[in-house]
Amino acid sequence: MSGFKEKVHEVVKAIPAGQTLSYKEVANMAGSPKGYRAVANLMARNYNQDIPCHRVVRSDGALGGYNRGGEVVKKAKLVAEGVKF
Repeated sequence: MSGFKEKVHEVVKAIPAGQTLSYKEVANMAGSPKGYRAVANLMARNYNQDIPCHRVVRSDGALGGYNRGGEVVKKAKLVAEGVKF
C-alpha cells in the first residue's frame, strides 16, 4: 500500500460517526492538498468495511459516489449516524 493511501485510510478511519469530511479535507490531512481526486478514487475502490468511506463527501455539499449501493445508501447511512441534510 502506498504511503498516501495509508495516510488517507488513517484519516478516514478517524472520522467519527455522525461527522463527515470532504475529499479535499481528507487530502489536506493526508499531506497532499491537491490530492482530492486521488482521495475520491481511493474511496471509490475501497471495499474494506473498517474504512467508513461513506463519511467522505464533496466540498460543494453533494454526497459524491458510494461503491456499496450508491448515493441513496450513502445518505441513509449518514442519516442513521445523525448527519443532518
